Amino acid sequence: MKVFITGGLGFIGSQLSIRFLERGHEVTVVDYCPKPRPYTPHQVKYISADTTAPGAWQEEVFMQDAVINLAGASIFRRWNDKTKQLIYHSRILTTRNVVEAMPREKGAVLCSTSAVGYYGFRGDEELTEEDRSGDDFLAKVCVDWEKEAYKATHKGVRVAITRFGIVLGKTGGVLGQMIPAFKRFVGGPLGSGRQWFSWIHMEDLLSAFLFVFDKQDIHGPVNFCSPNPLRNRDLAKALGKALSRPSFLRAPAFMLRLVLGEFGSVLLEGQRAIPTKLVSYGFIFQHPEITGALKEVMGEASN
Repeated sequence: MKVFITGGLGFIGSQLSIRFLERGHEVTVVDYCPKPRPYTPHQVKYISADTTAPGAWQEEVFMQDAVINLAGASIFRRWNDKTKQLIYHSRILTTRNVVEAMPREKGAVLCSTSAVGYYGFRGDEELTEEDRSGDDFLAKVCVDWEKEAYKATHKGVRVAITRFGIVLGKTGGVLGQMIPAFKRFVGGPLGSGRQWFSWIHMEDLLSAFLFVFDKQDIHGPVNFCSPNPLRNRDLAKALGKALSRPSFLRAPAFMLRLVLGEFGSVLLEGQRAIPTKLVSYGFIFQHPEITGALKEVMGEASN
């Protein structure tokens, strides 16, 4: 089969392309970089393009059997009006252009990314795929993002919305920002530390994509997160233990909001999302617990 990945040079896309190649699929990736990364497999066909704008890259989309839509500007930065516009447009416009380019009545599949931020700030409430959306900025981005993806159903495309928790992996992501602080003995909970942290190990995320790809009856929203979310303070404790560093130095809420703007509130609230749909279809997590997941990510897992 032919698989097309937007944002294909990123933290997730670069590893996902390898998984599809290993299965014998033809892989094409599109990203904004002028040329592929040194680690990009030579079997991958690379297209350099701005996916927020229509262009020749869409001709390739038309030829595909499956599209994995990962493109979107990072949210891990200080939010101001310009940044929020970039976060919004990079997702909505890319998805709109992808859907417009997909073929009709070909039986194609679209796995389009979203986030557990869709649910907004709901305290201790367990959140499944059936729950309503929130009303903060990130939730509204996710709602509009998903609406654009669902338009592909009018073309006979099977649409699965993959709502990510925080992805824990060896080559970057949130741990790439947290680990240096802990190593410098300045790591700890954010704010009260009571907020929920929905997470997923990279290996489970990649396996979940392949699982959804194979299960033809899976469509609609799918929470891509561990069945065991934990509070931020417990994450800090587990990470400190894995690194043999203290984890008591709390980052004050007011400081996070001062440094990160509105994004600070996202870190201080969180969601308690549960992967109800994946579990109901029989998906088995390789790293369901945070302790084992962190050890594996940092190369300390026992054989």
